[in-house]
Order: sequence, then C-alpha cells, then structure tokens
Amino acid sequence: MGTLRSMYKKNEPITMITAHDFPSAHVADAAGMDMVLVGDSLAMVALGMEDTSEVLVEEMLLHCRSVARATKAAFTIGDLPMGSYEISPEQALDTAIRFIKEGRVQGIKLEGGKEMAPTIAKITRAGIPVLAHIGLTPQRQNSLGGFRVQGKTADGAMRVLEDALAVQEAGSFATVLEAVPAEVASIITQRLSIPTIGIGAGNGCSGQVLVQVDMTGNFPLADSSPSSSSKVKARSYPAPEHTYPISKDELEVFSQAVGGKREGQ
Repeated sequence: MGTLRSMYKKNEPITMITAHDFPSAHVADAAGMDMVLVGDSLAMVALGMEDTSEVLVEEMLLHCRSVARATKAAFTIGDLPMGSYEISPEQALDTAIRFIKEGRVQGIKLEGGKEMAPTIAKITRAGIPVLAHIGLTPQRQNSLGGFRVQGKTADGAMRVLEDALAVQEAGSFATVLEAVPAEVASIITQRLSIPTIGIGAGNGCSGQVLVQVDMTGNFPLADSSPSSSSKVKARSYPAPEHTYPISKDELEVFSQAVGGKREGQ
C-alpha cells in the first residue's frame, strides 16, 4: 500500500494485471507488476462459464490461494463475486474477511459506486484495503443493458464522478474506471486524491488494468491489443484507438460543470 501511495504521489503509472492461478501469477510478479488482481473474469477464461455471475466464493478463494502462493512483490487483490457482498455491509465484511484469511490476498475489489459506499466504509474500517470499481460494472450488465460505455453524456459523466467521489470518501485506496471516455476519465482522475485504474478509459488514469489472457492470446475470444507494463509506464497504452468517444458538446458541459478545462485549452 505504501508503495502504491508513493507511486501515485510521484505520478508514476501503476500497473495491474489479472491472474487466476500459480503460473499466471508467477509471470505477473516476475514481470514487476505493481498489483495482481484475481478477477472474477476467471469464471469465463479459466472455468468456461457463460459470465461472471456464475462463479462462487469457494471457487474464487481457491484461485486466490493459488495466486497468493506466487506473488512475492505485487499487491494482490481478490474480486468479490456477485451475491457475496450486495445484501448488506455485514455480509460484505464477512466475505472480505474470508478472502484475506482463506484466500491469502491483501485487499479486495467490489463493484458499485455511491450505493456501495456504506459497504466500502464497513470493510475499510475493519482494516481491509478496498479497490472500488465504477463506470461499467460487469456484474450489473443486465441492469446496464449489456456491456455499454458509461459516462458518454454530461449527465452520465457526472454520475461516474459522483460515484468516484463517494467511493473515495468511503475509504477506497483506489478505484477501477471501466469503459469511460478518456477525457471524462482524465477529468475524474484530476478531481480525486486516490489513484484511478483504467480499463478502456484512456491513458489519463493513474494506472491500467491488463487482462493477461488478452495479452498472451491464450483465450480464443480475446480481442484486446497486446500490451505490456512498459507501455503503461510510458503512457503509450492505451492509445486513442483503445478508448471510447464522447461528443465535444457533452464534454464541454461536463467540463464546465466540474470547473475543469478540456485538454489543450
């Protein structure tokens, strides 16, 4: 945690990569990744499930333990699966404790913004680091109408900013920003005092999530361009072609609403 805070203060890009077993975690740690995420995407890429909603806590814990055995330097985070934290802050804390004690990870990730702030606060007060996840939240794809870009209008961008401020206030040490227009993500990053970790959110974030099976081409459905930690460190990844658009008019309205200026002005 201290290393991550130091990197953030120095404006040094933070690298995070997914891993789901001992070999993939060993590769990630040896490559010098700052954080390793045992993401619930392993439901699909490791277990062949239809989507992330199927994976169980016990299955996630098995993979967390496997990853934790390999990570020596990287900060390791476990993804709380759907159904294990939404009922109440108490349920979420109970699951988070299991991830630390049984999964042997150092922190947890959960999805949701303002509505999850009390839950995040409950977990962080117990001394467990929380990585928030806002913007496109895959576990909620059914209510979002599928995997759709978030924050592509001024109102939508403001909602993402409000979520970011809420999870920060609740005690998250950082937040993932997924599928948000690059300009919006950059403005949100500037407004926060915690790191943003982007995935499909441009290189103006404090760091990037890299999906290991996409990088290696091991997964048949992978369509992401290969990348590496060095490209993230150089802020050459993600490039503009890896991001989502927002109209100039909507961006102008959002930028003025938050008191910021667009790049180049």
